[in-house]
Amino acid sequence: MSNRALQRKHGVGYRTVVAALESAWPRERKPPPKRGSRLDQYRDVIDDWLRADLDAPRKQRHTAKRIFDRLLDEHHATDVSYWMVREYVATRRREIRVEAGREPANTFIPQEHLPGREAEVDFGEVAIRLRGELVTCTLFSLRLSYSGKAAHRISASAGQEAFFEGHAHAFRVLGGVPTGKIRYDNLKAAVASVIGFSRQRVEADRWTAFRSHYGIEAFYCQPGIQGAHEKGGVEGQIGWFRRNHLVPIPEVGSLDELNAMVDAWDEADDTRRIGSRARTVGEHFATEQPLLAPLPNEPFETGRWFTPRVDRYAQITVRMNKYSVPARMVGRQARVLLNASNLIVFDGKTEIARHERLMTKGSARVDLDHYLEVLLRKPGALSGATALEQARASGRFTPVHDAWWAAACKAHGDGDGTRALIEVLMLHRHLPHEHVVAGLATALRVGALTADAVALEARKHNEAADGEADNTTANHPTTLTVDDGHEEAETPAVRSLTERRLRAQIPTDTRPLPSVDKYDQLLANRRDPPNEGAAP
Repeated sequence: MSNRALQRKHGVGYRTVVAALESAWPRERKPPPKRGSRLDQYRDVIDDWLRADLDAPRKQRHTAKRIFDRLLDEHHATDVSYWMVREYVATRRREIRVEAGREPANTFIPQEHLPGREAEVDFGEVAIRLRGELVTCTLFSLRLSYSGKAAHRISASAGQEAFFEGHAHAFRVLGGVPTGKIRYDNLKAAVASVIGFSRQRVEADRWTAFRSHYGIEAFYCQPGIQGAHEKGGVEGQIGWFRRNHLVPIPEVGSLDELNAMVDAWDEADDTRRIGSRARTVGEHFATEQPLLAPLPNEPFETGRWFTPRVDRYAQITVRMNKYSVPARMVGRQARVLLNASNLIVFDGKTEIARHERLMTKGSARVDLDHYLEVLLRKPGALSGATALEQARASGRFTPVHDAWWAAACKAHGDGDGTRALIEVLMLHRHLPHEHVVAGLATALRVGALTADAVALEARKHNEAADGEADNTTANHPTTLTVDDGHEEAETPAVRSLTERRLRAQIPTDTRPLPSVDKYDQLLANRRDPPNEGAAP
C-alpha cells in the first residue's frame, strides 16, 4: 500500500506512517526543552560568589538575602524576586561544596533491624467524605521496622489526644511494645522545644508520663528533610496506605465506621510482601510478636480534661469551638474529656452530653435536646433555633416532625402546637428515634394531634418491635404523604385506639351514665336540724 493509502486506512499523518515503516517500535519521546528563567543570566555570577564563600569565614559568607541585594545594586536585576534567588541558592550552595570536595554526596546506608526492637511513628493527612461533606482528617501510623507490620488510626485532629490514642490502639493491635527505640518527628505532641542542633529535646509533660507508662524509648530525628530520611519506612507506609485504601475517597457516616474499615485493611495487609522479600508481612510479624514487651496492666487515659464554664447560651468553649450542654448547667462549671474524635461532658461523675469533635476552628455543635425545657417556656424561639437547623441537617428532625408540627399549630395555635411538639421531642430521650417517628406518622394519619397520643403510639410500636405485639399488625407498611406532596415516610401500621373508634371497629359504649340517686337512701334517717328561734 502507498503512504497515502495507509494514512487513509489508519487515520494518521504522513510522519507517523514514515516512522512506523522505519521501526516497529515507537521512538523515545524527546524530553521537552527546559523552561527558561529570568535568573538564568545571573547564575554564573551567583556561582562565583558561592565559590568565593568556600574560603571565607563561616560568619561572613553570602546569604540569599545578601546575594539578592547585590544583584539589585550591582547588576540592576529588578526582574528577579528574592524567592527565586533563595530557591536557587538553597540547592546550588551544596552542589558547589560537593564539586569542590568540601562535602560528601548524599549516600544512603542499608540498615538491619532486629525483630521486636524498633518502630517508627508519623502523622499524615487524608481526605474523606463524612456524611457527604469532604473533610481533611489525620492518619496516625506506627510501623514495626523488622516486619513492616503497621497499625493505623484516623482522627479528627493531630493533637496530643490523637497521638496518645494512636499509640494505645497500635500497641493493642500488636500485642506489645517495642523493646528498643521508636523514631519520631519533632512534633508538638511530644516535643516542647529542640535544644540547638543536637538530638536533645525538651519533652511535653504528658508525653513523658505516657512514655514512662508504656516503657517507650524515644529517638528524635533531625529537623527538616534530613529527619524524614531517618524514618523512611513509615513515610513510605503512609503514602502506600493512602494510595491503596483511600482511593477512591471513602464515604462514611462517622469516624468510628471508618476506623473499623481501617482495622480490616490492616489485617488484610498481612498477606502482602514488601519489595523483594521472600516472606509476607504476617509471616515476619509472627516471628517478631513474641519478642515485644508486654502491655501494662492498667490503661492510660489518652484524653485531656478541661473545666470550662457554661455560658448563657448553654454552651462550652473547648479549643476555640463551642458545644452545647443541658440548659440547667448555665453558669456552672463542667468537666470535659476531650478525645481524638469526640468530646464527653460530665456533671460531677455523670455524663450529660457527648459530641463528635469539630474539625474547623470557630464552629459550633448544638443538640436540640439540650434546650427543650427552655423552649417549653419560649416556644416562639424554636422556629429559628440553630439547634433545629442542625437537627434537620443531621436527619434527627424529619419531615414527619415538620408535618405533625404544622398540623398541631393549625389545630391548637402556634404556641400550644409548638409546646406539644416539644413534649414529643422529649420522647426521644426514652424511646428509639424510629419508634417516635412511627408514632408521629400514625398520630398524624388519624388526626391525633396531642403529645399523649404520639407517646401511646410510639410505645405500642416499641412493644411491637420487641415482639410483644402481633407481628402482622406491626409489619404492615403505611405510606404517609406530607402536605407539600413531595416527602413520604413509610411506617408500620400501629393500630391506635382513636383510629379504631373512628373506623367503628369498636362499638360505641351505649350504657347510661352512672347515677348517685341511691346514695340519697343514706340520708333518709338523718334528723332535720332544729329551726332557729323555735322552742326547745
